[in-house]
Amino acid sequence: MEVEGARSGARILRDVAPGVHLVEHSFTNYYLLEDEGGITVVDAGLATGWPTLSGALREIGRGLPDVRALVLTHAHFDHLGFAERARRELGVPVFVHENDAPLTRQPRQYAHERARPLYAALYPRSAPIVVSLLANRAWWPSPVREVRRFGSEAGELPVPGSPRVVFTPGHTLGHAALHLPDRDCVIAGDALVALDPYTALRGPRLVARAATADSERALASLDALVATGARTVLTGHGEPYYRGVQRAAEEARRAGIA
Repeated sequence: MEVEGARSGARILRDVAPGVHLVEHSFTNYYLLEDEGGITVVDAGLATGWPTLSGALREIGRGLPDVRALVLTHAHFDHLGFAERARRELGVPVFVHENDAPLTRQPRQYAHERARPLYAALYPRSAPIVVSLLANRAWWPSPVREVRRFGSEAGELPVPGSPRVVFTPGHTLGHAALHLPDRDCVIAGDALVALDPYTALRGPRLVARAATADSERALASLDALVATGARTVLTGHGEPYYRGVQRAAEEARRAGIA
């Protein structure tokens, strides 16, 4: 689906898991989690992504007033895009793990293990991704003025869909995946991706060290994802993965970290 106003276009994949809809904009995914109580938006895409939200909601027969909450898997700039606008204009709470709460105020000041410019030289195929992110102001989201913090043992969040927090630190120190056991699905965020924006490599893998705070912890966190037993794995970048979280984690371990 092309959404009017999205600079590089956007698409929606409906029901990638029951009542879970994927919105892709500039190689970055966010999700609409639907139940009878309304909509939870999981992650907030890019700074120019606000029109994609209203367009995607129309596509599933909903509107902005149906949004009840926004949950961040982590607070990197490419997942924080319209979070502050949603908080301010829709009056919805923005949930984030307590370790990433400071990052919501300074989203470009994130920890990473290797210099980012190195990857442009080593992986030239990533150039279209970088250009698209730049065109959509990925590195310049508005800081979120107020967040609702949750801890590592938060259990179910009080939002539509009742996602269960799965603490998966490594990509950021407060990264949290969301398990939807009734839908046999885990929204992995960037704890595991199907497309690494820094290398353009596809298939289950960890994000390159250019955007990973602690790769050793990121590898260890794959065990927490596997423990969900979910059949469907939805990631922050790339296509849905339907062959089970255990197999996805095995592939990610074999791929290693760029």
